[in-house]
Amino acid sequence: MSRKGAILRAAAVLAAAGTLIGLAAAPAAAKPHHDHGNHHDAEPIVIAHRGASGYLPEHTLEAYALAVDLGADVIEPDLVLTADGELLARHEPVLDETTDVAEHPEFADRKTTKDIDGNPVTGFFADDFTLAELKTLRAEERLPDIRTESAEHDGEFQLVTYDEVLDYVGTLDEKIVTYPEMKHPSYYEEQGLSIEDALADLLEERKLDRKRSPVWIQSFEYQSLLNIAERVDNRIGLNIDGQGPISNADLNEYADTLDTVSLNKNRIFPRAADGSISEPTDIVERAHRRGLDVHVWTFRAENTFLPANLREGTDPAAWGDIEAEFALFYDLGVDAVFSDFPDLAVAARDDC
Repeated sequence: MSRKGAILRAAAVLAAAGTLIGLAAAPAAAKPHHDHGNHHDAEPIVIAHRGASGYLPEHTLEAYALAVDLGADVIEPDLVLTADGELLARHEPVLDETTDVAEHPEFADRKTTKDIDGNPVTGFFADDFTLAELKTLRAEERLPDIRTESAEHDGEFQLVTYDEVLDYVGTLDEKIVTYPEMKHPSYYEEQGLSIEDALADLLEERKLDRKRSPVWIQSFEYQSLLNIAERVDNRIGLNIDGQGPISNADLNEYADTLDTVSLNKNRIFPRAADGSISEPTDIVERAHRRGLDVHVWTFRAENTFLPANLREGTDPAAWGDIEAEFALFYDLGVDAVFSDFPDLAVAARDDC
């Protein structure tokens, strides 16, 4: 039996038993608004990207619980809003790719087209459903052609709210940080809604809005982070996609206002023209000089996601040399990694 298969089968047994379900310029002179929770000489933190999403359908309680079992330090729920203002753990407001919503004829009239970040998107949107309605849906694997074993669990798991994720974490004997990402804040703002206020309200209610709280907050929208920082004192990080340099001026501004820059891997080790990994940039060193933590995303084991020179064979779903990729980033001193396979991230960290 493959290692992947063994893990998936163990997860299925646990789920069936109900155990998972029940559960170069000078640094900026000004100090950051928040204290930093990590020291740059400490061992890197492993963040379970959408849970153990390499093994089970993402953003389910089962995927989060499996991530904890596999040694993750942090679990990451992406957050969207429902029609009744609840924070739902989903990667996007659109439900089509990760749920069975299209198989529910009672919701057929909810399909619509909306504008997200300047792009028209057609589908079923979480903000057109109440939480009670969303609870009738079931999660599905987002990458069924790549993650066939995870897809075998389609239809088994409920959608969950961030409130439920916090309830689950609260039952654990160990301290697990949650790292919610506010998805598309501008999309909600255009509708007269505020995902920042919804998250801040929940954290304040649970007394998790404190400086040392085991909740970190992230977004791709800088202004959204500035907005929520006016209400809560949690650690806050900006997600930066793409490839290319980040200026010292930008890093200085982030150091004044944030705790973390969370970077696409290509910002640190750019991809060459042939898709192979190339020499690292100096972004980690420059960010650290300014007191910023550096988190990196996303580490996935399958060939289709790896640099060309770390792939093994030609099957896009086969696992390549992800251990070598982890080692490159760990050796460079990053503070945390996001991975769909938290156990592989932990094992590679232990080998460094």
